[in-house]
Amino acid sequence: MSGVLALSLSACKVPEADAAEAKPAPKKAPTSQVVPVSGTAPTDAKVRTPFAAAREVYERSAVNANPFADNNGNVPPPSVYQGPLFSLSHDYPQTPVAPPANPPWIAALKGQPISKANALAYVNALKAYIAPSMQTLLYDYRRWDAAKEGWYNEPWLASIRESIHGTYVGSEFPASTFSATGLRVDMTTYVLTYYDKVAAYALGQVWGKTAMTPTLTNTSAQFPEGSIVIKVALTSALAKDWPVMEGASLWPVYVTPPNGPSGAKPQVMNASIMQFDIIVKDTKTAPKTGWVFSTLVYDMRVPGSPWDKMIPLGAMWGDDPNVNSTLNPGMPLQETVINPAAPAYSTATLGWGGRLSGPNDGAVVAPASVNGQILPAVQASSCMSCHSVAEWPMKTFLLPTTTMPPTVVGPNKDALVLEPPGSQAWMKWFQNNPGNVPLDPGTVPMDFDMVFAFKSLPAWQAATQGNSGMKAFEAADLLRGTPPVNPRDLKYNGQ
Repeated sequence: MSGVLALSLSACKVPEADAAEAKPAPKKAPTSQVVPVSGTAPTDAKVRTPFAAAREVYERSAVNANPFADNNGNVPPPSVYQGPLFSLSHDYPQTPVAPPANPPWIAALKGQPISKANALAYVNALKAYIAPSMQTLLYDYRRWDAAKEGWYNEPWLASIRESIHGTYVGSEFPASTFSATGLRVDMTTYVLTYYDKVAAYALGQVWGKTAMTPTLTNTSAQFPEGSIVIKVALTSALAKDWPVMEGASLWPVYVTPPNGPSGAKPQVMNASIMQFDIIVKDTKTAPKTGWVFSTLVYDMRVPGSPWDKMIPLGAMWGDDPNVNSTLNPGMPLQETVINPAAPAYSTATLGWGGRLSGPNDGAVVAPASVNGQILPAVQASSCMSCHSVAEWPMKTFLLPTTTMPPTVVGPNKDALVLEPPGSQAWMKWFQNNPGNVPLDPGTVPMDFDMVFAFKSLPAWQAATQGNSGMKAFEAADLLRGTPPVNPRDLKYNGQ
C-alpha cells in the first residue's frame, strides 16, 4: 500500500505558472466600493495550520435565535463604509416555479451526452443564462436587489454572516498551498450562496414561513428540475499578496483580520473575487446523480470584462466510482472535465485523481494521517463527494475520515485521520447516488445541498434545542485539523 501513502500536494499541482499568468493586467477591474487597506494580515499574525481557523468568532454568543436576521450584528460605522448592506432574501416561492422550457445549457450539448467535447460549452451556457443578475451582484452592488432578481438565501446563518455582503468564512490556506503561483501570505476565503426561484421552492418546503419547525421528510429537500444554486468565493489575498489576483474585482467585507490576533475587532477589508460555482439540477444530462457541478475561476490573462475573466475550471456530473485513482493513477476520468486553459493556481487543488474541486474547496488535506503515517498533503475529495454526504442528521463527515466527528492526530493535533485512499472504505464517498438517497441509513436526504446539512440545520438545532442542539452543532462544527472546541465560541465551516 505504499503507493496509497504517496499522495501529496505535488501530485495535483501543474507546473509553475506560465509567464503570461505572472504579467500584470493592463487595468484594475471595477469594484464594489473598494476600501483602502494597508495589508491582508497584520505583521504580528500568528501561524495557523490549514483549515484550523476556517470560522470566525461568535462574539461569545449562541446562534442568533432569529432565523431571518441579516448578519452577526457587527455593522461598519459610516466613517469607514457608506455602501449597501446584505439583506437576507427569504420570501420563498410557495408553488413550484417552472424552469426554462428548453434550457440553454442542455441545448449547448446539441443532443449529445455530456462529455469532454461539450462540457465546457454547457458551463458557458449556464454562465450566460445567469449573467444579467450575477453581474449586478458582483460588480454593481448598489443596484442589487436579491428578492427582485429572484435569488434567495438559507435562514439561520446570521451568526456567521458579515454585514456588507453576507459572506461567511469558507476555508483557510497556508501560503504553501499555492506557492507555485506566488502566494506570499496565508489566506482566508469567504463565501456566499444564492438559490434561484426554481431552487428556492425547496427552501420553502423545508423551512416554511417561520423556519422554526423544518419539514424533514425524504422528499421535502428535493430540488425541482432546473434548480440553479450559485456560490461566490472571495480570497483575502490581494494582487500584492498573490500576483494571479492582479486586476481581480474586489468586495469589501466586514471581518476580523485574517491571521489576526485573538480578539481582534472587525475591519472593512477588501477581498478578491476568485471563484464562482454554479450547480444545476439536470437529471437528463446527469441521470445517475441528478446534478451537474461547475466552477468558474478568475483568470487575469483573459481579455474583456471582469465577468469575461471568470472562466470555467471544469464540470462534473458524477464521481467516477469505477475509476480508482490511487490503484490506477493514469486512468482517465469519465465524469469530470477540467479546462486545459484554466490558470495554474486553480488546478493546484483539484480533488482525488483530478476530480473537480476549486481553489476554495479544500479537497487537499494538509497534513493528513493515513494508516498511522503523517503525510504532508492528500487529495481527498471532490465537489460531488463532499456534497454527497448532504443528509440530516449527518452521520458521515464531508471528507473520507475514519470517524465522525473526525479525528486529528500528530504533534500539533492538526493531521486529519483519513481512510486509506482508494480503499473500499474510501470509496464510500465516491459513488453515484441520486440526491434522494442518503449516504447513511436512517437519515433524510438533502439532495447534495451542504448548506442544509452542514450549516442551517445544525444552526437551527443549536438555537432551538438547547444543550442537545449544541452537541449536534459541535459535531458539525468539527473541522479538519481542529481539536474539539466550545461551539458557543466559534462558527462552523463555510465550505
